[in-house]
Amino acid sequence: MSDAPVQPYTYRRPLLGEPDWRRFPGWRHVTQAEWESEQWQRLNSVRNARQLRAVLGDLVGETFYADLARDRAERATMSLLVPPQILNTMASGEPVAGAGSLTDAFYSDPVRRYILPVFSDRRADWPSHPRATRDALHEQEMWTVEGLTHRYPTKVLAEVVPTCPQYCGHCTRMDLVGQNTPQVTKTKFTIKPTDRLAAILAYLRAHPEVRDVVVSGGDVANVPWRRLEAFTAQLLDIDSIRDIRLASKALVTLPQYWLSSEVLSGMERLAKVARDRDVHIAVHTHANSARSVTPLAARAARAVLGTGIRDVRNQGVLMHGVNDSAEQLLDLCFALVDGAGITPYYFYLCDMIPFSEHWRIPLSRAQRLQDEIMGYLPGFATPRIVCDVPYVGKRWVHQTVEYDRTRGISYWDKNYRTPLEADDTDALARRHEYLDPIHTLPEEGQEWWRREALQGAGGPSHEG
Repeated sequence: MSDAPVQPYTYRRPLLGEPDWRRFPGWRHVTQAEWESEQWQRLNSVRNARQLRAVLGDLVGETFYADLARDRAERATMSLLVPPQILNTMASGEPVAGAGSLTDAFYSDPVRRYILPVFSDRRADWPSHPRATRDALHEQEMWTVEGLTHRYPTKVLAEVVPTCPQYCGHCTRMDLVGQNTPQVTKTKFTIKPTDRLAAILAYLRAHPEVRDVVVSGGDVANVPWRRLEAFTAQLLDIDSIRDIRLASKALVTLPQYWLSSEVLSGMERLAKVARDRDVHIAVHTHANSARSVTPLAARAARAVLGTGIRDVRNQGVLMHGVNDSAEQLLDLCFALVDGAGITPYYFYLCDMIPFSEHWRIPLSRAQRLQDEIMGYLPGFATPRIVCDVPYVGKRWVHQTVEYDRTRGISYWDKNYRTPLEADDTDALARRHEYLDPIHTLPEEGQEWWRREALQGAGGPSHEG
């Protein structure tokens, strides 16, 4: 009997490990009880370079701190907020020695690349695409009431809070979420939270065609639990609502929140009502690297599943240097499904927000990645790689109608109208564009975009 054939990817059952936070000087005396406290995590989250230096000390050299400071001043679209839980996953396998010993490891770390971006990460030639926009998916244009995006015929997005327990550099809602940066003065909600949630509920009661509500923000972990439970319970009272998804990256970045007795007992109450009314509740989280899936994150996911909700699913973002190889994606997916009981669901192409070109990959690469990961995971746990096309919505990366690879322009159509197109007779015949990062194009395509930029065609629209 011959040996098994050599495969492009070799399955390794993931062995999750919680990195030892005591390797960092600032956390040398932190107890396990403190580490597993949500309050301690929130109070000790890193909000600026001074606090980062207090944790890392001289394990990271001055070049890194200077690089970070320049990015904050000239490029960052998101304010800095890093819980200890997620900072601890960076450079987690590196030995700790003398001054500056972790600098290289921090620069190359996949989680650091999107949680703590630095100036040298960004493209010098095309830091932003000429057609980058702050609200890249035009979600605010499709608000039916403040914070409620009705883009799909039967589904809505309810942005119930404009903050998160952590901020990701690539955030597609960088126009709304978080505090101001030198580059971006954020859009602000104008209606107080209780009135905004009431308006959302009133709209849903008046529109029985909506059966699916994504409760997001921001991150629902930043909504006081009593308010979130009450809002979700009122969604369950609307007969037309059949699916509710609570979106929280905190399941992997602040699992201590989801392990709290208040949240778990509340989820049990919601799950019981949902079962009685034949409604599905799921939690959607956001992990981009296998390093994020620690034993604490796995405990949180399994505890949430234990409350009786339908599922915990992951929606990640494809990013260069983070997860743009089949090996990185498969390692992450197996860590999620085998290690934590989380279903890999979607991986999105990074949206065309300002200063994101160093993260974005071309559509052609995403298409190859979808092909390369097929056949390794169970079908139900094989994520779909999608492009969120402006004014269209999610499309599998192979659904493009036409693709000009020289100029990096893909063309997409759709089969439904948004509320903006209610009276537009041509809405279903119109084609919409998604644009590849320019530095990935052949020289002919790059030169075409240089001319376009000089002429101001679709000119830069990302000014704060």
